[in-house]
Amino acid sequence: MKSEAAQLAPKTNYICANCGSVTAKWFGKCPDCGEWNTLEECAAPTSASASGRPAAPKRTEKIYTLPERSNAVPIDRVAFPQYIRISTGIGEFDRVLGGGLVKGSVVLLSGEPGIGKSTLLLQICQFIDAGSRILYVSGEESPSQIKLRAGRLGVDNSCLSILAETNVNKIIPEIDLNGAEVVVIDSIQTIYDDEVASSPGTVTQVKQTAMQLIHKAKTDGITIVIVGHVNKDGAIAGPKVLEHMVDAVLYFEGDKQHIFRIIRAAKNRFGSTNEIGVFEMLDDGLSEVENPSELLMAQRQADVSGSCAVCVIEGSRPIIAEIQALTSPTVYPSPRRMSAGIDYNRLSLLLAVLEKRLGLKYSTQDVYLSVAGGLRLDEPSADMSSALALISTLRDLPVREDLIAFGEIGLSGECRAVTGIDIRISESRRLGFKKIAIPYRAMNKLKANTEGVEIIPIRSVFDLLKLLA
Repeated sequence: MKSEAAQLAPKTNYICANCGSVTAKWFGKCPDCGEWNTLEECAAPTSASASGRPAAPKRTEKIYTLPERSNAVPIDRVAFPQYIRISTGIGEFDRVLGGGLVKGSVVLLSGEPGIGKSTLLLQICQFIDAGSRILYVSGEESPSQIKLRAGRLGVDNSCLSILAETNVNKIIPEIDLNGAEVVVIDSIQTIYDDEVASSPGTVTQVKQTAMQLIHKAKTDGITIVIVGHVNKDGAIAGPKVLEHMVDAVLYFEGDKQHIFRIIRAAKNRFGSTNEIGVFEMLDDGLSEVENPSELLMAQRQADVSGSCAVCVIEGSRPIIAEIQALTSPTVYPSPRRMSAGIDYNRLSLLLAVLEKRLGLKYSTQDVYLSVAGGLRLDEPSADMSSALALISTLRDLPVREDLIAFGEIGLSGECRAVTGIDIRISESRRLGFKKIAIPYRAMNKLKANTEGVEIIPIRSVFDLLKLLA
């Protein structure tokens, strides 16, 4: 039987700073999200029943007063909102947002460290509509560091003010003092509320500070852009609820070893999520890429095995990319499989289909598959071109330079139709491809102009062999 002192001793729980889950014991690794060293001690509720379990809250009868009239408005009387947009001066960024920043909105921009988030935001501060007062709040860099980067990027906007501060209760008054219409918070994981007893970046702090900033934006019609870090899995660090609180969530992605960067909209209350922005990282900052297909195909080599072009649709924009494959006899008991820009599991599936249906021996080969330029392709339409590249490198037979292929491959080896066939054909024809391989079942739905090109129907992976003959 526990002593009276033990029973009266305060009990503690442990809350995960990453996902917010609560446990009664401390663990080095959170049992819910799997992050290490994120559990923080906190006081548990003191009220308990005789059994030792937390006491159930007392039920009280609540008396509701009937209002004089209903505040609900019939939908046919609701006026359409007239959103005022601010052009950022960067067309690719405006495209993703649906035409520019909306006054009173909150935008969350996330990406890996060093991907170019701060660079892009400083460039926006330079090219944004003239007269818009901007407050750049940095919790990670000093004003002199930001000034140094701004000088390299050519940013000299007199309407831009820099504030090095992490206390949200000091940031909000500064917004009013500067008369800011656009505010950049870099980043939300460094901002804290001194009335909350937890470290910056924790679940409680991120939620609390974000709520205050969102309230300020909605109340005064101020546009706020929040920078969010990502964890090792590529998701926004901190509570998932942050994505639900803001008006738009943008992901800034790309390989830091390559020059291309892509902005995707995962959420947008004021526009479509089917648009992407393409940028090129140069010495003097990010440059818009209005025609990424030509830039990606400019460095393609002819008459080399293991290369095939593909047309994918990113958002509403068709992009032609090059898929490269390489096989070599393995010296390991288990052959190596590596992919860049294409899901590893998709590569494994394609190898299994080609080995089973065509009898090609990839089990004795190290296999490498990559998308040139550092792009990431999530579409199944890249299956056919990936398979062609894999067959080409194994047999050392180059794919015709003027051939492009797109379509999904099933487990039985059949080629399945994909969406946007007409858009893909038009883009391929514009870039000079003369032979276009498409799934056979898409032939009866063609509406695109095919003058000057040969459309090759593909029923299964067996037909792919004919393209290399």
